[in-house]
Amino acid sequence: MGAEIIKEVATKTNDVAGDGTTTAVILTQAIVSEGVKQTTMGINAMGIRLGIEAAKDDVVAALKHMAKPIKSKEEIMQVATISAESKEIGRIIADTIEKVGKDGVVTVEESQSFGVDREIVEGFEVDRGYVSPYMITNPDRMEAEYRDVPILLIDKKISTVKEVLPFLEKLAQSGKKDLVIIADDVDGEALTTFVLNKLRGGFNVLAIKAPGYGDKKKEMLEDIAVTTGGTVISEDLGFKIENAELSMLGKVGKVIATKDKTIIAGGKGKKADIEARVLSLKAQLEKTESKYDGEKLAERIAKLSGGVAVIKVGAATETEMKYLKLKIEDAVNATKAAIEEGIVPGGGTALIKAAESVAKKKMKAVEEFGMEFRVGYQILLKALEAPLRQIAMNAGKDDGSVIVEKVKKAHGNAGYNAVTDEIVSDMLAAGIIDPVKVTRSGVLTTEVAITDEPKEEKGGGGMPNMGGMGMDY
Repeated sequence: MGAEIIKEVATKTNDVAGDGTTTAVILTQAIVSEGVKQTTMGINAMGIRLGIEAAKDDVVAALKHMAKPIKSKEEIMQVATISAESKEIGRIIADTIEKVGKDGVVTVEESQSFGVDREIVEGFEVDRGYVSPYMITNPDRMEAEYRDVPILLIDKKISTVKEVLPFLEKLAQSGKKDLVIIADDVDGEALTTFVLNKLRGGFNVLAIKAPGYGDKKKEMLEDIAVTTGGTVISEDLGFKIENAELSMLGKVGKVIATKDKTIIAGGKGKKADIEARVLSLKAQLEKTESKYDGEKLAERIAKLSGGVAVIKVGAATETEMKYLKLKIEDAVNATKAAIEEGIVPGGGTALIKAAESVAKKKMKAVEEFGMEFRVGYQILLKALEAPLRQIAMNAGKDDGSVIVEKVKKAHGNAGYNAVTDEIVSDMLAAGIIDPVKVTRSGVLTTEVAITDEPKEEKGGGGMPNMGGMGMDY
């Protein structure tokens, strides 16, 4: 069960912030160790849990209060450099984000050439993912990825196979075995058939729900059509899926879908058409009086004109390349998190300062609650020392207690620089920083550290026989 808790904490932290999993794991280990010790002594676990949750909320509020916004390219590069542990990679990430904008899409992929490089391609990100996890192609990352794939855009829900079967037969006859469908929804018989066919190694369909709602959905489908060089199959325009031609398909260099979002990169749409679409949207933006509509139009313009940045990673060995790729992905996520919510002193310092601040302001009020609540509250505040303690231990400082006490007594943003083995007066000025989103996410995900003991399920059947539906091409 302990391993499952740690796994869930790391996964949650990565989902929220994209970085900071090590900090979250260290915090959780400290909470669980002390929590088990206290419950073994007979203290009620639920009371402890309530105290931990209350302390967690107070600490997160303190961290947000400490946050300093970042705006300059130098500050952005500092965050990226620390996370990637490389000045060169930090510079590349800062340059890339400057190019596509703070809301732009940055992907990282493996390369056959040596070193780290980047390029900007046509494309953008939509806030919808695959309709079924059975469509994933990479179980480790829970992603569905296809390259040089046709894309079918449909302005309606697909529920039965017979609606799309004539078109799929045309596509199969052309030699294609992969297809991305973006539609209002894909469910029922159609979804079951697509999933079964993929599991059998037949025709592969990646189905994605169209982003937006109502008229906004139609407009965003048109944005995707312009980017990919395709045509939206819409009965409003006189098109029916049963009569669709292959010439209506869009084409993309790469599609990556998760459960929450999809990146469409390398669209084969004409540059002139994309520029015309952007000009049209800018004209609409000038005329709109609605703040909400204006924000959405500005967002669409940014997506169409910004493109997708691809950072390509190559190394001498496959192991080194995969490690570097993950490192850069973490650094990109950390950098975007810093731009979004700001930065705090790094190296575990922010957690120490937040704990000290909360203890001074809240402990008197906490004393009025029951013993179990107080114990839980103190468990979390004490656990916040663990990341700095571990950093000090890694630097050869015994159990790290001396360093922790020095940082506690230091004023302002002072903290411990493990590289130079000294207490610096201002961690922010020294460039030792963490994104507050990453730091607070490490605290927030500790809520799974104390949970109900799972009960063993009796019996349990397998999947029902789903019949022999499928498309054999």
